Amino acid sequence: MVYQIAAFSILILFYTFYIAKIVLQKKQSIKTNQMGMGNKPKKVLLIERIMSVATVLTIVVEVSSILFVKQELPQGVRIAGMVLGVIAILFFAFATITMKSSWRVGIPEEKTTLITDGIYQWSRNPAFVGFDLLYSSICLMFCNIPLVIVSVWAAVMLHLQILQEEEHMRRMFGEEYENYRKHTFRYFGRR
Repeated sequence: MVYQIAAFSILILFYTFYIAKIVLQKKQSIKTNQMGMGNKPKKVLLIERIMSVATVLTIVVEVSSILFVKQELPQGVRIAGMVLGVIAILFFAFATITMKSSWRVGIPEEKTTLITDGIYQWSRNPAFVGFDLLYSSICLMFCNIPLVIVSVWAAVMLHLQILQEEEHMRRMFGEEYENYRKHTFRYFGRR
């Protein structure tokens, strides 16, 4: 029961930041959710739409796993999952806060600001790192085959989205983005 409460708390806190950011930006008349919409190349729209399905399905399987998976996993593994969950929340929270009004879900059609400070000094994609850590967290606490499959699928789709966003950033910010890329790793670290 402790792990169920911890896992639900992690999910609720994580997605509270997600929803709160969208609501706060909507109050500023910013259209945050641009996933799978707009006048984008077909490949971009397709990956965004598949990623949307993968991330929603992952939430469904995570919740189902928390509620119904009864297998006993080593306590150390589950505690590691809880720690990863807290780190996931921190990554995602710092990412959305640091992005200020430039944060979007999906590739934006309008020009935003290139953010390279805060957590973005250490990761070009901290929000995506947060999602990957969240998926890993729940898998460690409630491991089962369907959960692992959808979590890996969602992580792959997030990676494909990152690749598309990197191409978008190259076009949008040119040399400024290339210089940033040279110093900050895609997931975590600096050169």
